Amino acid sequence: MTTPSASRQTHFDEAYYQRYYFDPKTRVVDPGHVGRLADFVSAYLKYLRVPVHRVLDMGCGIGLWREQLARHFPTADYHGVEFSAYLCERYGWERGSVTDYTAGQPFDLVICQGVLPYLDRTGLQQALDNLGILCRGALYLEAATREDYERDIIDDERTDPSLYRHRASLYRRGLSRYFRDMGGGLWLSRRVDVPLFELEYRDDT
Repeated sequence: MTTPSASRQTHFDEAYYQRYYFDPKTRVVDPGHVGRLADFVSAYLKYLRVPVHRVLDMGCGIGLWREQLARHFPTADYHGVEFSAYLCERYGWERGSVTDYTAGQPFDLVICQGVLPYLDRTGLQQALDNLGILCRGALYLEAATREDYERDIIDDERTDPSLYRHRASLYRRGLSRYFRDMGGGLWLSRRVDVPLFELEYRDDT
């Protein structure tokens, strides 16, 4: 299991999650926000007729996606993977890293929210390649980029200062080998055989 690059500065312990997940004054995400995201992602996948039987939440944190996705895909198998030993002990997640996690078979939906900016350039490329292997359906990806900081849309009080500020183009180049950009953070695996209109997706290949 490869250690996230930024862990030299970030300790994914109880104090970290108290600040960024549990304290309403400083948390970066809440159930309402994830609920709206899950509604969007699930509705889009249903529209595209992408079946969802296996879900991987990579860097699942405190598991906010699990309950939300269960509303839309009640029979899907949810699998939470987390690097934090503290969270694995508290919630029972499987411990692993996005750079080298392996599974017996790929997943129909992969969630990767707020994880990749903790990786340096080499680790990021490894992670993007691994996500391409792990996902046979759709990927929801959220990552703050350098452009987001330059446009001043990042709240520094609620954002871990140890994050890497990679350019958006670095993410897009790595993802485009395996996915089509469907907008809204949703990426569709090139292994999925569904009819798409040309203007429904962006293709950088």
